[in-house]
Amino acid sequence: QVQLIESGGGLVHPGGSLNLSCVVSGTSIYSWDMGWFRQAPGKQRELVARIVRKPDDTNYSDSVRGRFTITRDVAKNTVYLQMSNLEIEYTAMYYCNAKFVSTDHWGQGTKVTVSS
Repeated sequence: QVQLIESGGGLVHPGGSLNLSCVVSGTSIYSWDMGWFRQAPGKQRELVARIVRKPDDTNYSDSVRGRFTITRDVAKNTVYLQMSNLEIEYTAMYYCNAKFVSTDHWGQGTKVTVSS
């Protein structure tokens, strides 16, 4: 059974940083395209970062490029999202995603609040 569990969310001041983690069980992240999404109240869920199986590189939304970094540790079966220079508008639930063709797995989300 595939499970994704996010952690690392919390309260941070504007301009601050947070590191999110997604621990995957039931499968190897090496077999999946892994990504981070976010959804704020009343807004659409959006992809913020992805690390693909092949060519095993990263993609970022224009809104976070240069501020967020997605990485993975296959040995720990964990995907990370390093977030820096956070703005109030980045407040949202952040979700981990594993994707292969038409199959998606999702975590429960971790809340990030950027506030003065």
